[in-house]
Amino acid sequence: MRMLYLHKPSADILARFVEQQGKLDFNYFAVGATAATPPSGYTVDRTRIELGNGEEVFDAAKLALLNWQQFSLGWVDVWSAETPLEVGQVVAIMGQAVGLWWLNACRIVYTIDESGPIRSFGFAYGTLPGHVESGEERFLVEWDQSSDRVTYEILAFSKPNHILTRLGYPLVRRSQKRFGRDSATSMYRAVNEAPGIPEVYQNTELMSQVPG
Repeated sequence: MRMLYLHKPSADILARFVEQQGKLDFNYFAVGATAATPPSGYTVDRTRIELGNGEEVFDAAKLALLNWQQFSLGWVDVWSAETPLEVGQVVAIMGQAVGLWWLNACRIVYTIDESGPIRSFGFAYGTLPGHVESGEERFLVEWDQSSDRVTYEILAFSKPNHILTRLGYPLVRRSQKRFGRDSATSMYRAVNEAPGIPEVYQNTELMSQVPG
């Protein structure tokens, strides 16, 4: 099934895409590695923003993730936003670039819901063959009760999985960075009524290939 469209794919196209991709395995080997150490040979991106303070902000951030609001960006969208955060669930991620809509498939690898001095909630999904990249991405909100601060973080490792993403990798990298910033902004707006956005922290590292 094709992955590039002149217009945003319809619900029928997306439903067929998700059904077909759901029958396939991941297109990378280090499934679940965002919970530990990203594998060698991938570019690793980290994005982090402080959302506010207290349990109310944490609960609002949890609800935002449950509703996939980190993808409510206009130029990026998810189908379906009603997909529950459960291991094995498959979603279609759409992104618009160079006048085209790029269609990608991901499956939820694991979920996070932890209590304690630091309360955590989130999930990670991994790429399927119908994705222009290969790798994994984790979305996490945390409430550090010692400082009362609530944060949102994205951790991803990826590398190209399509000839166009290899040829246009500088554009891909700009889009990935933009997604991190816009996703952080969307989460902040989802849990705050006050105007203004705090600084978004981003860094990138290349996990060097281990010889042999």
